[in-house]
Amino acid sequence: MPLINWRDDFEIGIEEIDHEHQELITLINEAHSALQAGADMPSVAAFFGEIYARISAHFALEESVMRRLRYAQTEAHKAEHEELLDGIRDIMDGYERGDYAQYQELLATHLETWFTDHFKNQDARLHRFIHDHEHI
Repeated sequence: MPLINWRDDFEIGIEEIDHEHQELITLINEAHSALQAGADMPSVAAFFGEIYARISAHFALEESVMRRLRYAQTEAHKAEHEELLDGIRDIMDGYERGDYAQYQELLATHLETWFTDHFKNQDARLHRFIHDHEHI
């Protein structure tokens, strides 16, 4: 069973961002499945390294689009991105120290909650802005 199910309301109306959202959800669900199936920690760590790298690149794309559109909420949106990346990095650092339990926390608490809340709030506002101003 996937941790996060794709919903149309996750779309913001920019094809490459929407595509990356879908890819990130797929990757998170694969990591969740690997944990549920008892994957070894090096495999799980590789998943989380990939998630971190792809989320970082995705945020850079989103922030570039927001700056180009002169989106008024860019700084607040960016701050939320930085907070999530800091949280993921803290958990990855914990893993390197031997705290394996934090990976389940990263999936179940940080990523799942962040994705659904961030989409409902920050990304939904960005979607409305794009739709209302028809910049794209």
